[in-house]
Amino acid sequence: MAAPWPEDMKILSGRRQTPVWCCGRDLRVSRVSAYVLVAEDDVKQAEVIRRYLEREGHSSLVVHDGRAAIDEVRRRQPDLLVLDVMMPLVDGLDVCRVLRRECEVPVLMLTARSTEEDLLLGLDLGADDYMTKPYSPRELMARIRTLLRRTRGTSAPDDPVLRIGAISIDPVRRTVDLDGRQVVCTPGEFEILAAMAAEPERVFTRRQLLALTRGFDRYITERTIDVHILNLRKKIEAVPRQPAYLQTVYGVGYKLVDGSRAR
Repeated sequence: MAAPWPEDMKILSGRRQTPVWCCGRDLRVSRVSAYVLVAEDDVKQAEVIRRYLEREGHSSLVVHDGRAAIDEVRRRQPDLLVLDVMMPLVDGLDVCRVLRRECEVPVLMLTARSTEEDLLLGLDLGADDYMTKPYSPRELMARIRTLLRRTRGTSAPDDPVLRIGAISIDPVRRTVDLDGRQVVCTPGEFEILAAMAAEPERVFTRRQLLALTRGFDRYITERTIDVHILNLRKKIEAVPRQPAYLQTVYGVGYKLVDGSRAR
C-alpha cells in the first residue's frame, strides 16, 4: 500500500506528518470541494500542494509565473488562489495588486520573507492570509479549509441583513452596500465588518477581531487588524482620517457606530 503522505512533503515542512487512522481509514473532517489555482515557481513545492489539494477533494491548476496566474484568474476565476510572492515575470505582490482591482478572489500568500513589514504589505494589498516558508502542508490545507468556509459561507437563508447607518451587510450573499453602492471587501474585511455590525457600539479589541477572522498563529499579529481597519476606512468613510463609522477607542480597539448621524 502506498504511503499515506508523499515523501517529498519534507521539502516544505522539514519533518514527516502522520495521519490519524481508525479501522483502517484515514480520519478527515468535512471539506468544501473547490477549484484552487496554485501559482508557485518551485515545481516540487507546487506538486506537493497539488497532491494535497487532490487528497482534500479539490480540483486545481498549477502555474509557474505571475502573468500566467493573472491570465488564469481572468479566464476562470478560482475559488481560491494560493500565491507565491517570489515569481518570474510578475511577482506575487503585483499579482495581488492587479487582481484586487478586478475581482474578489480569496488569496493565500506564500513567501520566504518573514518580517512583519512583509506580512502587512501583503495584507494591505488585499491578501486574505499569509504563510511563511517552510511550512507544513497539513497546516496549509487547514488554512485553505478555513478560507473556503469563510468565503463560501453556509449562512441560513433567513439570516437578516445587518444595517448600521447607510451601510448594509448581507451575511448570506456576503455583500456590503453603502448608500446603495456596492463596497468590495476582502473576506477578512467582511468578517470584521459583519462581526462589528452585529453588535454596533460595542468596543472590540484587536485580539477579539483577530480571533473572529483567522485565529492565532506564529506569523499573524494584532497589527493585521489595523491594516484591515485602515483599508475598510478607505472604502466606507467619506474622510478616512476622520472616520464616522469605524472609530478608534484609544488604548482598547475599535467600534462601529452609525456614521450617518455625524453627517
